[in-house]
Amino acid sequence: MEIFSIAIVLIGLCLFEVISSIDNAVINADVLHTMRPRARKWFLFWGLLFAVFIVRGILPWLIVFLTNPALGILGSLTATFSSDPAIAASMEESAPILLVGGGTFLIFIFLYWLFSEPKNYGLKAEKFFDNKGIWFYSVVSIVLCLIVWYSLQKNPLMAFSAVIGSTAFFITNGLKENAKRAEENLMKGNMSDVSKIIYLEVIDATFSVDGVLGAFAFTLSVPLIILGNGLGAFVVRELTVRNVDKVKKYPYLKNGAMYSIFFLGLIMILDSFGVEIPVYVSPLITFGVIGFFFWKSKIDIKKMEQILEKDKHVEN
Repeated sequence: MEIFSIAIVLIGLCLFEVISSIDNAVINADVLHTMRPRARKWFLFWGLLFAVFIVRGILPWLIVFLTNPALGILGSLTATFSSDPAIAASMEESAPILLVGGGTFLIFIFLYWLFSEPKNYGLKAEKFFDNKGIWFYSVVSIVLCLIVWYSLQKNPLMAFSAVIGSTAFFITNGLKENAKRAEENLMKGNMSDVSKIIYLEVIDATFSVDGVLGAFAFTLSVPLIILGNGLGAFVVRELTVRNVDKVKKYPYLKNGAMYSIFFLGLIMILDSFGVEIPVYVSPLITFGVIGFFFWKSKIDIKKMEQILEKDKHVEN
C-alpha cells in the first residue's frame, strides 16, 4: 500500500472506532464517576492497554487466522505485507469468507438500530420505522436468506460465515442490552471498584466487536487495524475523561455511526461477491456520513441556543 492509502485508512479506522464507541464512552464515564480516583486511574491506564493490545489486537488477528488457518499464527499478522504469491493467493481466496460474515453482522446492527432502538431523527425517513420493531426479525431473516442463497452458489463456506455473522450479532446484542440493564442496577447499588473495573472491561470487549469487524471494510491488514483501532480507543478514553458531556450534546452522532456501519457492511458484502471497490471508498464514506450528521448536530445545537436566548429575553 502507498503511504497516502495507509494514512487515509488509519484516519478512517480511528474515526470509525471513535464514533462506533460513543455508547461505550458514555457508559464508562457514568461508572467512572462512582469510583475512587485510584481505581479510576488504574482503569484508564491498564484498561487502555487491555483494550488496545488484547481486545483490538488479538481479535482481528484471530479472525484472520480462523478464516485462513493455512497462513499460521505469524502469517496471519504479516500476510498483507508479504510478497509471497502463495500467501497473496491464500488471502484472496479466504477474504470473501471473512468479509461476508462481517458484513452480515454490521448490517444486522444497523437494522436493529433502525427498527428497535430509540433515536433522534437525523433523517425524516427514520420516523417511519418507529414502533415497527416487530418487523426487525422478519427483515433480517429475509436478508440472511438472500445472502446465504447467493453465497451457496459461490462458496458454501461464505454461507456458513454469514450465519456465524448473524449469530455473533444476536450474542453481542444480547450482551449489550444486558449491560445497559446492569449499569442501571450498578448505579443504584454498592459494588466494589474491582467489580466495576471488570464490568467496564467486559463492556469494552463487547462494544469493540463492531469496530473490529467494521475495520475489515477498510483493510485486511491486521497491523493497520490494530494501530487504527488502538488510536481510536485512546481517543475514546480521552473523551470519557474530559469531554463526554460535550459529545452527548451532539444529537445525531449515533445516527452517523449507524449509517457508517450500514455502508461498511454493504461494502464488505459487495466485496465478498467480487465487486471491485477502491481502498479509499470506505474511509471517504465514513468521513462523509459522519461529517454530515456532525453538521446536522451543530445546526440543531445552534437552534436550541437561539430558543434559549429568546426565552431569556422574554423573561427579562
